[in-house]
Amino acid sequence: MSDWLERLRHVEPLEDITLDAGLVGAMESEFGAVEATAAPAINFYTPTFKVFQTSELKDCGKSAWPAVSITGGDCKLQCDHCKAKILDPMMPARTPEDLWRVVNGIIEDGAQGMLLTGGSNHQNQVEYDAYYSTIRRIKDEFPGFKIALHTALVDDDIALSMEQSGIDAAMMDVIGAQDTITQVYHLRRSVDDFEATLESLVATKMKVVPHIVIGLHYGRLLGEWNALEMIQRHLPDAVVLVVVMPFYAPESRPFETPDSHAVGRFFMDARKALPQTPLLLGCARPTGMAKSQIDSYAVMAGLNGIAHPADGSVELAARLDRRVKVTPACCSIAVGDEVMALDGKDAGLDIDLNAIIEQERQRRALARTAARGLGGIRIVTEGADTAGAGCCSA
Repeated sequence: MSDWLERLRHVEPLEDITLDAGLVGAMESEFGAVEATAAPAINFYTPTFKVFQTSELKDCGKSAWPAVSITGGDCKLQCDHCKAKILDPMMPARTPEDLWRVVNGIIEDGAQGMLLTGGSNHQNQVEYDAYYSTIRRIKDEFPGFKIALHTALVDDDIALSMEQSGIDAAMMDVIGAQDTITQVYHLRRSVDDFEATLESLVATKMKVVPHIVIGLHYGRLLGEWNALEMIQRHLPDAVVLVVVMPFYAPESRPFETPDSHAVGRFFMDARKALPQTPLLLGCARPTGMAKSQIDSYAVMAGLNGIAHPADGSVELAARLDRRVKVTPACCSIAVGDEVMALDGKDAGLDIDLNAIIEQERQRRALARTAARGLGGIRIVTEGADTAGAGCCSA
């Protein structure tokens, strides 16, 4: 048996999950020989690790990095995996004046930045033209306020306008299969258009953080490796990986849950293809057993950050000699911190294996006690799988 599988058996919440032994062995051979002192740190973004919270870390709160949509809940594409419903919980700002008012309000509430997005037109473009001067005004008035923008498809001129307006980070989905663009996105654009967009963005001074949505073709992996090759040709600042969660897919075009082991193989390939590029697993991914499997593979594949980790993932990372950091933060803050590298500071707390195991034991003991019906005891992990719903691009 693989040494890594043996170590996993010692992690109580993960002892019964099924992993591909061959894949785990390949990951161990590829990534396990690194000395512990040289191993990359992995940052877990989670609101559950209150034990490690200090005065330097603020309490988790969605107001710290809200999502704002310039079209409200409207989107003309109506992609099969989303049907525009992902926009519904976002703060609407349908005019530049609305955006100015919204930003002033959220800054007053303590926001560090925002994710700015909107529904697409039939060309997969978000029509930001009228907003650039307001964005510039926001950045001039509040220089410490960070703005990450979902760009959709752009050309060189649009990318330059975004840069000149003061956008800090540009985020886009990279799609590598024409069938996915045509069938899932209902879009008459080509794979080359997505690569051209990435090329235009990396030519600017903005941080560029593309997303790959794994399983985007109705739950099947189809264009993900091509998307990875596109990213290799136009190296960005970081990459966010998410796994499709098609809650709103129509019954006529259903999605299947992506195979967790195939997702794990893609993690390994992504890490090998982009050895120096930060890779973050965003909060969008299936729940339950699939999440435990996916997160275990993410740890073993050497990803740099995981938002809302599955129970046991932090302990597994420590047992595999990864340098573990924990940032008490909601998913939106996780994206902000990882993508923006706010102020160049490392917000995560270094913690050792013994501290992790003890904290995990305390948390599970509280959960078991509460499950026996003793009132008044709060389960700190309650709702962790859904706390980030609506703040990721998938």
